[in-house]
Amino acid sequence: MKPIIGISSNLKEHILSVPTFNIHAITQFGGVPIVLPNVKEDVIETIVGMIDGLLLTGGGDIDPTLFGEEPHQRLGSIVPERDVFEVALIQKMLELNKPILGICRGAQIISIAAGGDMYQDIYTQTDVQLIQHDQQAPRSYASHFVQVTEGSFLSSIVGVGKFKVNSFHHQAVRNMPSGFEVSGIASDGIIEAFESKNHAFVLGLQWHPECLLLENDSVSASIFKAFIEACAK
Repeated sequence: MKPIIGISSNLKEHILSVPTFNIHAITQFGGVPIVLPNVKEDVIETIVGMIDGLLLTGGGDIDPTLFGEEPHQRLGSIVPERDVFEVALIQKMLELNKPILGICRGAQIISIAAGGDMYQDIYTQTDVQLIQHDQQAPRSYASHFVQVTEGSFLSSIVGVGKFKVNSFHHQAVRNMPSGFEVSGIASDGIIEAFESKNHAFVLGLQWHPECLLLENDSVSASIFKAFIEACAK
């Protein structure tokens, strides 16, 4: 049986949406994608029982009150229903040790659900000179480098210590929650990848590997292959 992968969805003006890049990334490596609606928490247990793994997709900003902060001036649009649903979903998946792959916003919401926090706007909340993290280039183009932590789970998946990624964000994970560790950073110190030390497969990526698959990117292929294999177990 092929593993069933739940894919989180965006919600805007009562319309659910998921970029097809995410669907294709799952089917390409042998998974069965199921798009998840942002519903009430009372059905979380049923949903988690149906899926073998969770792909948390990109999207808009996250409600900062979830990690005890007031909204920053540069905070973009938020979708409270999505935030609440995904936090509850992640926490249940973690409890049952089911695989999770978080992409961009998806990585950030993993951190929040596990007790971490994030920059609401990296360009105004950091003191260093940042590289461009919201690239003005096609989504399938890799625009900056990520340095992988030696000996990390991510390192074992990709097999290289440095590679290029795409970048479309102004928010980022700031402090790791307990039980998690950084596994990749940009040259300016922004966290680009992190992983759980206590789960079989929980990986957060700040970039969009699903889009890089369009250019047959080997690192992205390795990540999705490892994810689907973990879900199949």
